[in-house]
Amino acid sequence: MSPDPTTAAGAVPAVRKNGKHWKQPKAPFKPGTTTATATSTATSSKQSKSYLARQQHRAQAALVKAKEAELKAEREAARAARIQSIKDKRAAKEEKERYDRLAQKMHAKRVERLKRREKRNKMLKER
Repeated sequence: MSPDPTTAAGAVPAVRKNGKHWKQPKAPFKPGTTTATATSTATSSKQSKSYLARQQHRAQAALVKAKEAELKAEREAARAARIQSIKDKRAAKEEKERYDRLAQKMHAKRVERLKRREKRNKMLKER
């Protein structure tokens, strides 16, 4: 009586295609892996080491990336501060020039007003 896979599902794990049911099932040759009966959560030391190495590498890369972003932000802030100081200096210079032009204009108006007054006073004295 041969084992029927439909009746004894728990007794026989799988029917072999080559018909050698009396042989022990072998796990595929995968260096660094555990046996075929192991669960997926139990990994070998080689796999966990390489996984841990990858994780450490990723963590290190994330730290480096964060540091680079921080340095880039600092450089950009310094650049923005320089640009803003240049803009402020230009604005102050323009305001000073505008004030000087206004002062000259007002001075010219005042001088003209005084000349008219002197002329008026001179005319009144001559009368």
